[in-house]
This record gives sequence, C-alpha cells and structure tokens, in this order.
Amino acid sequence: MSALPAAKMLPDTLRASLRDAEAQVNTLVLGKPQEVRLAFVALLSDGHLLIEDLPGLGKTTLAHALAATLGLGFQRVQFTSDLLPADILGVSVFDAQARRFEFHPGPIFAHVLLADEINRAPPRTQSALLEAMAEHQVTVDGTTHALPNPFFVIATQNPVDLAGTYPLPDSQLDRFLLRLTLGYPGEDAERELLAGTDRRAMIAQASPLLGTGDVLALREAVLNVYVSEALIGYVQALLARSRRHANVRVGLSPRAGLALLRAARAYALLLGREHVLPEDVQALFAAVATHRLTAETDAGDGAAIAKSILHAVPVD
Repeated sequence: MSALPAAKMLPDTLRASLRDAEAQVNTLVLGKPQEVRLAFVALLSDGHLLIEDLPGLGKTTLAHALAATLGLGFQRVQFTSDLLPADILGVSVFDAQARRFEFHPGPIFAHVLLADEINRAPPRTQSALLEAMAEHQVTVDGTTHALPNPFFVIATQNPVDLAGTYPLPDSQLDRFLLRLTLGYPGEDAERELLAGTDRRAMIAQASPLLGTGDVLALREAVLNVYVSEALIGYVQALLARSRRHANVRVGLSPRAGLALLRAARAYALLLGREHVLPEDVQALFAAVATHRLTAETDAGDGAAIAKSILHAVPVD
C-alpha cells in the first residue's frame, strides 16, 4: 500500500479535551463505553443520533451527559401525541405596534436538541425535523431561518411495539447517522448505579469540556482523516451485498455508504489515528446500517442481518 498522506494534526490540547470529554461521559453513563464512543462519532461526523431502547435504560441520561459535557446551547423537547410542528420550529406572531409579523424561534434553535421519545408524536410533527436535520435550516411561513452551527439532534425512542408509538418513516430514519441501543447494564455497573450518586445530580455538576469552536475544529479534522481506495472498495462491496441479501427488500443507498465513511473517519480520530482501517468500518456498520435496511417481514433482527452482511464480505 502506498504511503499515507500527511493529515492535519489535532493540537495536543484539543486532543486532550476530547479524551477528557469522552471519559467524563463514561463516568455519567456507566458500563457503556462503546455506545458513548459512538455518540461522539455522531457528533464529530456532523450527523444525528437515534437511541432506541426500553424505558429506564439510560437513553435520556446519555443525551443529557453528552450535552453537559459539550457546553453548547441545549434544548429538550418531550414529544407527545398532541405536539405540533410550531412547538418545535417556532411561530410568526403579528406585532400590532410594528405592523408586521415577527418570528419567535422554537426550541430547535439550539446547538444540541434532545428530541425525547420522538416516536410518541404523530408523523406530521416528526416530519417537522426533516429539513432541519438535512439542511440545518427551517422554513416557517415561507421564510428560511438558519440553525446554529454546530447543530446536533439526539433523539430517543421506545420500541415501536410499545403502546402509543408511531413508527418513524424511512426518510426520517435516514437522517440519523447512527442508531444505538443501550441494553441492560452489566452487573457491576448496575450495582454502582444503585449504590452511587443520582445521575441527574452528577450531570448538573458536570463541567463543560468542549465548546463551539472545539466541535467545529474536530469536525474539520475528521474530514482530513485518510481513506484509501481499498477501503472505499470494501464499503462499496458492503453496500452491494446488502442489496443482494435474501432477507432485505431495500438495501443500502450510496448515502448510507457516505455516512459509513464519514463515521469511520470520526471513529479513527477518536482512536488517535489519521487513517481509517477496515476494523473501524466493521465496528460501525450495524449502527449505520440497521435502521436503513428494509427487511422482509419475517427476516428477524436487523442487527443479525447487518452481521451476516459483514461476514459475507471479505477484506481484501
């Protein structure tokens, strides 16, 4: 293989701040180091994060811990069945004295938006996030308003078979770079949770370790992480295999491949490397692919399908 091109090095102070930020979130969300790392991958990749699991397993805790550590403007919206798009985006109100409409921005105008239990809102309200997540802007009454930069959505959802939930449409799911599940904590982590300080109190006392400029600089550094032609070929082979899989009706799109490469760059950066390895792609594939695959009705678990795709594609 040819020599790797010189990548733009991160300043030591920024690299240390990133390492400390990840460590702090791991003290607040116990026993989930890989899930915490993937949350940082979504942030550094300029993507959005979907966390799906049963109630009470730490979805909102992870979102709050990440927001507190970032030190960015943060808003939380509790999605409910009666939530309206205007409750998220904002509304134009007529000012009688000035004789004109003035836009009153909604909670979406924040660096970090926590969309809690997103699938408890009806589809019309869910779709209000589509433009914001894809274009980093919202349009209200024909006027387009830019969102803050960086803009990062962390959405939580309960499994779709629970009462009172509305499945997210494919177009909405595709806007999320990664989908995570947390699962039950390990025995040691659960005991520490039960015996230790309340997580909410710990989050309230957490120090912000990264700011707006840091996040933007880290996102710029991600773009400079090297991806070889062979690695691109490997990702393309995974996409092709997903489209031929017997249990998949709709395989992965080119946009899914771009998402996988972008996430792999961020993952490599978090591991202190300036080039992507096949192992980075493999570590991320399920989180990037599972919610984008349209499986046959009786195909079983999407994560198992993603795993079988990985096993079927050799690394050259």
